[in-house]
Amino acid sequence: MLFIVSGPSGAGKSTLSQKAVEFFDDIGFSVSYTTRAARPGEINGVDYIFVDDSRFDAMIKNNEFLEYATVHGKKYGTAAKDMEELLKTSDALLDIDVQGAEQIRAKRKGGVYIFILPPSMKVLRERLFKRGISKSELENRFKNAVDEIKKSELYDYLIINDELEESEESLKAIIRAERIKTGLLKDRIKTLFEF
Repeated sequence: MLFIVSGPSGAGKSTLSQKAVEFFDDIGFSVSYTTRAARPGEINGVDYIFVDDSRFDAMIKNNEFLEYATVHGKKYGTAAKDMEELLKTSDALLDIDVQGAEQIRAKRKGGVYIFILPPSMKVLRERLFKRGISKSELENRFKNAVDEIKKSELYDYLIINDELEESEESLKAIIRAERIKTGLLKDRIKTLFEF
């Protein structure tokens, strides 16, 4: 199964995604490519695969991405080959923006789409401010957040990330529920009960 987690910058989608992958030992995390610089503590190949613009553009030209987008002036993308390899051995979780989720929805069937919302726009502004970004970048991210939140109705699930532990439990519950849906288990039931 493919779980796609989206939400505006500052909503907490990366934190929640990381906690879900740590909890479920049979969900792999798809590491995205990006042209942005690594933040303190980020590890190349673990948090992101950091590349320059020319390498990223070559990957676009060679049709190597399942999805890609420019977000806040930097490029992000999921390599199709990496995703297919991951899905051969486990479920996969993607932490991507709304643009990327739209591309995946258009290219492949299935997938569970989960949108992470901040508890309010005031809280979102405070979270973004704490990141120490410039005022112009803060305003740009805030404007983009409004546009992204408008698209949340296209998702299967919404989580309002007010209390981290509660939001984490909600994400785990969604994953568990999706895994036991009858439609997904039909072949397994036939095999187990030999009919």
